[in-house]
Amino acid sequence: MESHENLLAGPPPTLLPDLPEARQALESGAQPSDVAARFPAYPTAWAALADEYFAAGHAVTSYAFARTGYHRGLDQLRRAGWKGHGPIPWEHLPNQGFLRCLHALARAAQSIGEKEEAERCFQFLKDSSAEASKELTGR
Repeated sequence: MESHENLLAGPPPTLLPDLPEARQALESGAQPSDVAARFPAYPTAWAALADEYFAAGHAVTSYAFARTGYHRGLDQLRRAGWKGHGPIPWEHLPNQGFLRCLHALARAAQSIGEKEEAERCFQFLKDSSAEASKELTGR
């Protein structure tokens, strides 16, 4: 029996590569700023910085950190074969840094009155990973 690929299924999930040295540095308690300086392509460090500064009431600084991690993550997604749409599964640990940056960018944009960007980023998050959207936004 022949099997045929479903051409209407959409693009396959994109899985970012792991950066074990950067991940282990954060997990061992290194400061996110030190990890970002040493591994600037590691979105999880930028997400941690964005979260830290947002929690401290510095939305503009959080926005800048989130945007940096978001763009670093986009570069990695494209290198991994992403064509601008399709699933970016939350379940794949290396994807979580990018998805957290996307959420942090939406949150900070909303906080500083960038309504259109916030809506676009929240929708992008939901379209990329419904599970990430639920985990990070509660909706």
